[in-house]
Amino acid sequence: MNNRHIQTVLFDLDGTLLDTAPDLANALNAVLHANGHAPMSLEDIRPAVSHGGRALIELGFNINAGHPDFEARRLELLNYYENNIAEYTRLFPGMDKVLQHIETSGLDWGVVTNKPAWLTDPLMAALGLDQRAACIVSGDTLQESKPHPAPLLHACDLVSSQPGQCLYVGDAERDIQAGRNAGMPTLVAMFGYLMENDCPEDWGASALIHHPSEIIDWLES
Repeated sequence: MNNRHIQTVLFDLDGTLLDTAPDLANALNAVLHANGHAPMSLEDIRPAVSHGGRALIELGFNINAGHPDFEARRLELLNYYENNIAEYTRLFPGMDKVLQHIETSGLDWGVVTNKPAWLTDPLMAALGLDQRAACIVSGDTLQESKPHPAPLLHACDLVSSQPGQCLYVGDAERDIQAGRNAGMPTLVAMFGYLMENDCPEDWGASALIHHPSEIIDWLES
């Protein structure tokens, strides 16, 4: 069996298509500094990035959502990040070659992320990807977000592909759950932002990949 029935490759955003960790780490460290805390290393911040602003505030300030300062710190983080959203963010090395391969092969690609549209859209535009993507589904596009399959099924509708004709690539368990529940083959981006206690080999993905180029290998296998 080959995988050449695939018509659309869908990507998670943070930790899969884009290496957003440097800008999100800068945002967290700016908020830490503004509140009298020492900065953290990119290596320590990086694994939490896929889990959003709440996870970053929990990590940096060692507080949870019930803390009276939590929401204020989270909004500080998002404000700083919004205003510095694409200073250092880039496609993961090798990913542009993957996108070019998809486009020149007559396939299309899109993004399905839990990042809200008010951050997703300007980021994609800043990197010139908004005009290349066949669809962009953000965390607030629908009432449901991943791991619910609805965002992925909505992406299918937008690009006129059946779920079985779509491949979903992500770096978090919720990505693989959403893809499987939508009836899509899935790949785990092992180069993304995995937590120390993650066990991606147990998520039920079609394959684990360690470099973006392996997406091309999988499509042509």
